[in-house]
Formats: sequence, structure tokens, C-alpha cells
Amino acid sequence: MSVPAPASPGAAPPGQPRKAATAAWIGSALEYYDFFIYGSAAALIFPDVFFDESDPATATLLSLATFGVAYAARPVGAFFLGHVGDRMGRKKIMVFTLILMGVSTFLIGCLPTRDQVGTLAPVLLVLCRILQGISAAGEQASANSMTLEHAPGHRRGFFTSFTLSGTQGGQLLATLVFLPVAALPEEHLLSWGWRVPFWLSVVVAVVGYVIRRRLDETPAFERAAATGGVVKMPLAVLARDHWADVLRVVAGALVASVSTIFTVWALAYATSDSVGMSRTAMLWVGALANVVALGAIPLWASLSDRIGRRPVFLIGAAGSAVAMFLYLWAVSTGSYPLTFLLGIVAFGVVYSAANGVWPAFYGEMFSTRVRLSGVAIGTQIGFAVAGFAVTFAARIAGPDGDDWFAVALFTAALCVPPVIAALTARETHKVPTEELGIRAGGRAAEPETATA
Repeated sequence: MSVPAPASPGAAPPGQPRKAATAAWIGSALEYYDFFIYGSAAALIFPDVFFDESDPATATLLSLATFGVAYAARPVGAFFLGHVGDRMGRKKIMVFTLILMGVSTFLIGCLPTRDQVGTLAPVLLVLCRILQGISAAGEQASANSMTLEHAPGHRRGFFTSFTLSGTQGGQLLATLVFLPVAALPEEHLLSWGWRVPFWLSVVVAVVGYVIRRRLDETPAFERAAATGGVVKMPLAVLARDHWADVLRVVAGALVASVSTIFTVWALAYATSDSVGMSRTAMLWVGALANVVALGAIPLWASLSDRIGRRPVFLIGAAGSAVAMFLYLWAVSTGSYPLTFLLGIVAFGVVYSAANGVWPAFYGEMFSTRVRLSGVAIGTQIGFAVAGFAVTFAARIAGPDGDDWFAVALFTAALCVPPVIAALTARETHKVPTEELGIRAGGRAAEPETATA
């Protein structure tokens, strides 16, 4: 009877790519449930709970600004978590970010209101929001690196897309949780009802911890660790060999402005006095768009495995610039059928092309040694701009908050850098995983077995 040869360092057990993708999907869904319930609350609840009700326009602006605060914290978290993830492994970061998000979100549900403690209330809200941002900084980059490095070379687009379809799943779950909350009588909604979705983050933290603790480290990282290929200073290697691709990722990540404008500003605009659509109906727009996105994201990603990352990303970035004009116009008419239809097309279908392919597109720009750092830093700087795009949109919309055309034009302008980034990037969908990132920044990067 023959004895199987021992596995080589970093060899992937059978079924591990699917297990990694599933863990990334579930973990991202649970993590971004926490993140997106804040967006819904910032648009619908927090102006009345944490800010001065005597000036509704300013209260809404300040509430939306707290949504952007987490995005400002994300680049800081990306530098730290990216360094740790490339030094110590993807799994540790995935577990840490999930716990931090769950705890900080639960604490938001426990905060006192402005009526109870005055200006201390929004200060505490901002502190919790910063913790959420630090957590989110490492979540997607670690999940993307985990799935990409486990995936078969010819299906990296499909497997890495599970991270983003998980994000959409979390957004869908957050919307569904907020539907019955938003339907509560005003008195109950503003006193205790808004807190319930945040308290549920305890379940998020426990379930996510169990799932991710059982996940194996990636073969690529284990191979690098076994051969001395883990660098001591990933950020130094990143700056030296991959700076051009970091800039491309920053520019590409600005496409996330489409998501923040759709999920936060458009929700606040549609339910404002100038349009007068119901909270429940607009939450259903987001829910249905995310249902469609759950199917569209892996389809777009699979297409990128066949025709390349760049053309699919370009469809999503350029198409979103046009689709947002149509969606915000539909909202301005107050027509529910038009808003539902164009919301699903804009966010569920068109935006999903860029959203579904960027995990592979960005991750393939870097070698294993600096992949988590490169994706984390690049995306989080771009996402910081996207987060504050909501605040800028609220200002651009004018004193009455109803200049939707200016907001659509602003969103379209933010889609231009992603288009440029895609046009100047290398096509990598056919490059073997072990050769990714070998040439970067105009020079040959060091082999992955070298120590910096």
C-alpha cells in the first residue's frame, strides 16, 4: 500500500478555495451589516437623536458627516493592519476586524442621546464611528487576499467576488432589519427602536468569530513564511516597487462614491420634504437592488475571468456615471416605479460590474509579500474620499438639498479617475498567481522568496 507524499509547504487542502470564499462572504456580510446600518441611521434617525432638531438641514449635514468620519479613519487603519497582515497573515486580521466592528457597533446602540448628555452624545458617536472605520480598513483587503491566494488561477475573479457579494449581502440584511424599525411610530423609533439593529451586532461578532477561526491561512502566505519571503517592512517594499499601482487603486476606489451617494445621500434626499417619498419604500429600493447585485457580482466577475478585468471594470465605472443621472432624476420625480427600476439598474446591475471585479483587479497588481498592504492602503484612501462624498453632496445640493443634477454631475466626475486607472493598468487575468506583481513601479520586484 503506497503512502501519500507529504504536502509541500503552502499546499492547499482540497475544497479550501470554496471554504475561503464562503468565509469571506459570510464574514463580509456580517461585518458590513454593522457598517451599513450606520448609513441608514445617519440618513433617517441620527439628525433627530444626536443633533440640533431646530435646524434640520444642518443636523442632516452633520449626521452625514459622521458617516464620512469612518472613511477618514480607514487609511490610518489600513497602514497598520496592512503591515500586520503582510507580516503575520491574513487570518489574524480577518478575526480582529470582525470583533472590533461588532463591539463598536454594539456600543453605538448603547449611546446616550443629545437630550440626555448634550454635545457629548455626538462626540461619543464619532469615536465609535472611528473604531468602525479602523475595522473596515482591514476587512476587505484581508478577505480579498485570502480568497485570491486560495483560488485556482483561472477563477480568481469569481472567487474573490464573494467578498463583495458578501458586502452586498450585509447591506441587504441591514436594510431588511431597518424596514420594521423605520415603520415604528416616531416616538418608539427615536427612543429605542433605532438601537435594536446595533445591538444585534453581538450575534455578528460571535458568529463571525467562529467561522473565521476555522479558516486556514493561505498557501501563498505559508509558502512565503516557510521560505523567508515575509518582508520585515511591507510598506517600504510597497513604496519602492508598487507605488504606481497603489495610485491606480486609489483612483479606482473612487468609484465607491456611487455606492455611498446611492445608499445614503439619495435616501436622505428621497425622504426629504422636497420629494416626500416614504422611508419604507426607499429602503425597499436598496433591498431589491442588493438582491440583484448578489447575482450580478459573480456573473460580472466570471466574465472578467474570460475577457479580462479592465473591460468589465470600465463598464461599471463609466456606466455608473451615466446611470446615477437617471436614478437621481427618477427620485426627483417622486415616481416609485421609475425609482425602483432605475435604482435596480444603476446599483444592482451597472455598478456591480466595477464592484464585482475590483477585488481581483486590485489584488492582482501586487505580489503576495505586499498584497494586503497594497490593497488596504490604496482602497481606503480612495474610500475616504467616497465616504465624504456624501457630505459634499449634501453641500452641493444647495440650502434646500434638492439640486440632484449637481450631485449627479459630482458623482460622474468621481467616476473619471477610475476610468483612467483601468485604462492605464496591466491586464492580469491570465497571469499565474505566483507571478503576480513581479514587475511593478517600472522595475523588477524582488522574488517572493527574498527577505527585505
